[in-house]
Amino acid sequence: MILQLAIHMIIFICSIYPLASAQSDCNTTCGSVEINYPFGMNNPNCFLGKWFEIECRNTTSAADQIPYLKYTDMEVTYIDTVVNTVNIMSPIFLWNCNGKTDIPVIDLRGSPFVYSQARNKFVAFGCNNFAFLQSNGTTVGGCVSFCDKNEEVNYNIYSGTIGCYGQYCCQTSLPLHLSEYNATREDLTNKSSDECNYAFIANDIWLGSSYYYDEMRVRFIDLKKIHHVPAVLEWEILNESMNISTLEFSSGSFCNTSNLTSSQNKNSGWTCSCQIGFNGNPYIPGDCNAIPGFFNDKNRYRKWVIVGISSGLGSIILLFGLWRSYKVVRKRVIKKRKEKFFKQNGGLLLQRKLSSEEVSVDKTILFTLKDLQRATDNFNINRVLGKGGQGTVYKGMLEDGKIVAVKKFKVQGKVEEFINEFVILSQINHRNVVKLLGCCLETEIPLLVYEFIPNGNLFQYLHNQNDDLAMTWDIRLRIATEIAGALFYLHSVASQPIYHRDIKSTNILLDEKYRAKVADFGTSRLVSIEATHLTTIVQGTFGYLDPEYFHSSQFTDKSDVYSFGVVLAELLTGKRPIPIVSSEDTTNLASYFALSMEENNILDIIDKRLAKEAEKHIIAVANLAYTCLELNGRKRPTMKEVILELERIGVQDRKFNTDQSHEGIELSRIEDHQHFGGYSMSNTFPAISCQTFS
Repeated sequence: MILQLAIHMIIFICSIYPLASAQSDCNTTCGSVEINYPFGMNNPNCFLGKWFEIECRNTTSAADQIPYLKYTDMEVTYIDTVVNTVNIMSPIFLWNCNGKTDIPVIDLRGSPFVYSQARNKFVAFGCNNFAFLQSNGTTVGGCVSFCDKNEEVNYNIYSGTIGCYGQYCCQTSLPLHLSEYNATREDLTNKSSDECNYAFIANDIWLGSSYYYDEMRVRFIDLKKIHHVPAVLEWEILNESMNISTLEFSSGSFCNTSNLTSSQNKNSGWTCSCQIGFNGNPYIPGDCNAIPGFFNDKNRYRKWVIVGISSGLGSIILLFGLWRSYKVVRKRVIKKRKEKFFKQNGGLLLQRKLSSEEVSVDKTILFTLKDLQRATDNFNINRVLGKGGQGTVYKGMLEDGKIVAVKKFKVQGKVEEFINEFVILSQINHRNVVKLLGCCLETEIPLLVYEFIPNGNLFQYLHNQNDDLAMTWDIRLRIATEIAGALFYLHSVASQPIYHRDIKSTNILLDEKYRAKVADFGTSRLVSIEATHLTTIVQGTFGYLDPEYFHSSQFTDKSDVYSFGVVLAELLTGKRPIPIVSSEDTTNLASYFALSMEENNILDIIDKRLAKEAEKHIIAVANLAYTCLELNGRKRPTMKEVILELERIGVQDRKFNTDQSHEGIELSRIEDHQHFGGYSMSNTFPAISCQTFS
């Protein structure tokens, strides 16, 4: 008997260990709502299957966060693991409301959720209205509301009234097992009406309160502001989710079969509760704890003392053996989890790349999850530096005081971007490319650690008002030269050519001295020295994307040159690559810039903050940007030619600032600009004359 119990306990430890360990690492609040297991966020170990996943969304005011059931897209306001309910915001069905009809889709079939029959009512508002509640194509309920002839609906009638019984509105109970429904209506007068009608399922406590009725009445006057009302879902643990019976070994909890989601009244799942005298979360092993003072009755106390003494010696021996077994099992589970995550995150693929002759990677630091959790305050939302298509970047501080940026990739199992960025950045050593410090592979979601770049990105300084840095011409020219130098290094100097494939101002970071650092190599690719192009699925950012690549799916080094040309146009004009609101005929900066060059209007679109700053050299850079934006990639310069031309302009600019002794400058023709790096610009542009900026 003792041996059998010990075996059961070991099986229990193995089955719940990932769950129990995950709980300590899980975020348990979103805004003002407490998120209790089996519900959870972010890490799959924090919730029991996809139906219980919570997505914590930012509000428009950014002052708070709101939890949503991710797979049903319903806002959550309260989770109760004692009675197995979750309070949600349920949508309203609208008819003829300011000309608007909205019939939402409510379908929870296959999920562990149903609308609570005991806690909700189906309610309809309108004049001479017959409202039907339908489920699976069958009418399962309905009610009728009447109005006096020629009298408009007066919602004030409900203030302070409990119930809704036919005048202007009506209500009825819900059937059992309601997981899918829709609402329909008929006009009892058989006449088309412009009256606003609506129906919904709502929490009957919310309906029965005069305070909420008054609040509801005020909201219903302006229907445009009403989209959802409070309602209650009941839930169970579906049979296929986990072996819930193992929880009964946990002190203080017990589980029963349920048929909550089965319309045939068959066993469809489990619900668990803490035993009498205990409270806590019954779905977490060991979380049901005795209520202090509950067992003070003398007879009950004596009974438990006798039982405790009689079983104490055997329990001590058994527990010692189980403790030793637990240590062994725990060590094995941790090792297997690390191996699983290592393989899942592409560790084997990474090892093959590192051992191949074509990739040479310097030694990088392997961080532990514990190190990075401590550095980022357990990936606190307040530490977020930015979010992108591949993941979220957090600010962290290592034990030695060094500030770092930690990138947490989004999708587990899809680690090509992670491996790609790790391999590429590990072999780049350039002052204008963000430096990779290390990685963490033994976690469910792969992590990369970079040097921390403190001053944000170039897009913010160009397009947002910022008093910290005046974007003078000298600074812009220097930043352009640094970006071009980094791209020249990637294309021509690195041991194997690298195409960045996502050059844009948001991927140009600025360090403490406002030097440019090229970042985000998730979509970058290594290419052979002999290769002329890379054929891939089109990826990139609209506004920066090479039109030739978009049409042919062939990415070349000249595609990076085109994206750089857009960044150069941003630096010159201060305009966004895709304007938020534009009165121009063109839809993006590249075409608008090229059109202005062709029509000899380039001075009209130069950033006014650059007024009367080195006009001749600004025009020279505009010429360069125009060649980079050529639709025919063969006519674009290489990055080597670009960097040589920028450095030549920079030298002349510094000499001009030193020797300038007059106020006006006349530029005759663009052909006056010399060749650079063997690439001629004289045949590319129309004639342009330069006047002073207004």
